[in-house]
Amino acid sequence: MAVQAIQNSGYHLRRILNYFPQEISLAFAYGSAVFRQTGASQANAKNNMLDFVFAVDDPITWHTINLMQNRSHYSFLKYLGARQINNVQNKYGAGIYYNTLIPCHEKVKILVQKENAQISTALNTNLKSAITTAFLMLPETFSEEELYFQIAGLSYSGDFRMIIGEDKTKVVNIVKPNLGHFQKLYCSILQECPQAVYKPTQGKVEVDKSPEGQFLQLMSLPKNLQQKITALVDQPGRNRDVEEVLLQVAQDPDCGIVVQQAIFGIVKSSSLAQSAKGILTAGFRKTFLYSTKKIYKMMKSMHQ
Repeated sequence: MAVQAIQNSGYHLRRILNYFPQEISLAFAYGSAVFRQTGASQANAKNNMLDFVFAVDDPITWHTINLMQNRSHYSFLKYLGARQINNVQNKYGAGIYYNTLIPCHEKVKILVQKENAQISTALNTNLKSAITTAFLMLPETFSEEELYFQIAGLSYSGDFRMIIGEDKTKVVNIVKPNLGHFQKLYCSILQECPQAVYKPTQGKVEVDKSPEGQFLQLMSLPKNLQQKITALVDQPGRNRDVEEVLLQVAQDPDCGIVVQQAIFGIVKSSSLAQSAKGILTAGFRKTFLYSTKKIYKMMKSMHQ
């Protein structure tokens, strides 16, 4: 959901949850309205859009209750009911239902995280996967800042909105003022990683780029990324298994490029589908207003 923030707050607030059904396993906020970005005007921060995500165990029940509490948040799809909203959410795009331009009075970061082993495991696995993927696309030795640039750029590689609608320096603007946040997230993982040597005092990382090291990294990637790499590399008709293809990729000097191409394809496909779905879930008027703000922001950044 994208909330139009009206009043800025200097501390973590949970009152925003009172606007929504309470059956939420995880709620977090992100974006320039939450974490400072280079070039973002702090004077106008109170008017920034605040993006946040709710993870719920039973989306049909959640949407049923939210339709009663916040019917105006939805587009015309509200007339189809919670079950059809859930179908749109799960069958198309990134598996997310997106409402935008919702008026609200607070700002948040992580609001709720229930004691849920599955969610905690998924969050930790996601961090490890991001680091491993970045390792494969970086040289043998790199700075900690370069690592975070690579990680932050993963979700933007292939996103067509980076061509029109987003600040071209967005990744740099995200990382530079938030190095401390990145270090807090990834420091312990780097220290425990057997394939990397982390030198925090120097701000340097060395990673194993041998075929054996890269094979281990490739084998620990998410399954859908492994399958995308296999589809890119395997010749038609050969139908080799994933492990055999990844062993070949690990020995390829262009291993990092192959991984990057696979990520590009995944993000491009889901971003196009999710954006098209957003027209349905947000409605045409809100989509136009939201897109206009994005384009204005992009054009403004290009002239700075």
